[in-house]
Formats: sequence, C-alpha cells, structure tokens
Amino acid sequence: MKFGDVITAVASLTVISLLLVFVFLAVLVPVDSSLGLDVANILSILVASLIVGYVFAVKIQEESRMKAVGKIAVLSTVVMAFATMTSLAVNPYMGMYLDESIASMFTTSGWTTAAWLSYSHVVVMMIVAMNCIFALVFSFIGLYAGSMFRKPKKS
Repeated sequence: MKFGDVITAVASLTVISLLLVFVFLAVLVPVDSSLGLDVANILSILVASLIVGYVFAVKIQEESRMKAVGKIAVLSTVVMAFATMTSLAVNPYMGMYLDESIASMFTTSGWTTAAWLSYSHVVVMMIVAMNCIFALVFSFIGLYAGSMFRKPKKS
C-alpha cells in the first residue's frame, strides 16, 4: 500500500467518522450525558473503519493486511489526537468543566494556581490518551474486519 493510499484512507476515515458522529450524537446523547459522547465517538470510529476497510480492501490486500491496516490505524490515531487537542483548546467551556471535574474528584481548598494548572494538564492528557487508545483499537478492528468482508478477486 503506497503512502498516498494511506493518506486517502485516513482522510476518508476522518470525514466518514465526523459525519457519523453527528448522527450518533443526535441519537445517543441525552442532556448532560458524558457517556453518550464516548459511545458516539467509539461507534463512529468503528463504523467508519468498517466502511473504509471494505472500500480499500483491494489496496489493503496487496501487501500484508496487518501492516497496511496498522499504517492506516496509526496515522488515523495521530489525526484523532490532533483533533482532540484542538477541540479541547477551542471549547470555551473546557476550563470551567475541568475546574468542576477536578473539584468534584479532589479536596481542592488549599491548592495553588500551579496545582490547578498541573492537574488540569493531567486531565487533558488523560482525555487525549483515552481517545487515542479508543481510536487505535477500534480503527484497527474495523479496518481489519472491513477488509475481510471483501474477498480478493481471482485472476
């Protein structure tokens, strides 16, 4: 699988995943639900990976399936990490959400500004890491299973 094919597969995976996440968010997220956000993201990655794996099955089967799927999954995880960090940075309510979440988890009455900043960074890195783990695992599973659905053409 050429690098251009990997880039096209990752771009397709990203676009399809973003379109699907809006559908799953509309269906799965009741008011004030964090679990619905996570489930919608996981389902969108899995379904988009199945679709991309099926569409790019011929290219994936040209070389070792594990190697080709791994290339696409790792690059899509990098894109997911960048997208997650960007979405956290541009969300105007993220600071208040982090403060409220940290205050509910720990006794924060004597914390300094440096302690708040440190724990906020830890929470943000945990969010990014969990999204990357979900993206890597579910994109790999979806791409591999999707490429298995399409049988290679006999020549």
